[in-house]
Amino acid sequence: MSRPAVFMDRDGTVSQEVGYVVHLDRYALLPRSVEAIRRINEAGFAAIVATNQSGVARGLFSEALVEQVHRRLQEWLADGGARLDGIYYCPHHPREGNGAFTGPCDCRKPRPGMLQRAAAEHGLDLSRSYMIGDTGRDLGAGAAAGATPVLVLTGYGRGELEHLRHRWTAEPAFIAEDLLEAVTWILARHAERPAGADAPAPRRGADPQGSAR
Repeated sequence: MSRPAVFMDRDGTVSQEVGYVVHLDRYALLPRSVEAIRRINEAGFAAIVATNQSGVARGLFSEALVEQVHRRLQEWLADGGARLDGIYYCPHHPREGNGAFTGPCDCRKPRPGMLQRAAAEHGLDLSRSYMIGDTGRDLGAGAAAGATPVLVLTGYGRGELEHLRHRWTAEPAFIAEDLLEAVTWILARHAERPAGADAPAPRRGADPQGSAR
């Protein structure tokens, strides 16, 4: 039987949102991310990062730097007893840049290509999976893949909730202060569902005006 996954955006969700990570020294984890991913591991979910990195198409940094950042991320997680089962990134931009990475693709969120590829490569059940992120693009990608979208208020999350919600193509099933709160909700929800049971009605960690709880 295929297993569920917790998909996570990178910048603003797992790590700090600093704009473009154009140097390794600009990359830093958010507090409690290691604990959150360790809990995902312990619960038997696949832990997958899916991140847009259009700075490659724009010529702001190379794929080699993206890989360096991801190696550092895995090292920091390992130091805390956690791991990612996969990291997927989209280097494309539909319009900007003038190289091989400029133009349409199926992987740039809100398109679901990264999640679908991960599901095929890791044997994942997208219908029992979750996508956690801080933007409407993350929510849209999760919904398009058949996963349950969850918003975090770190990164761009609070601003998107308060000012850009009208642009979203999917609503979150839960709104969390950070990745750990999102994972805690997911694991509690999963425990409440006997095998084959219908999902309970979604709950929210923030009211429609965006104030936490």
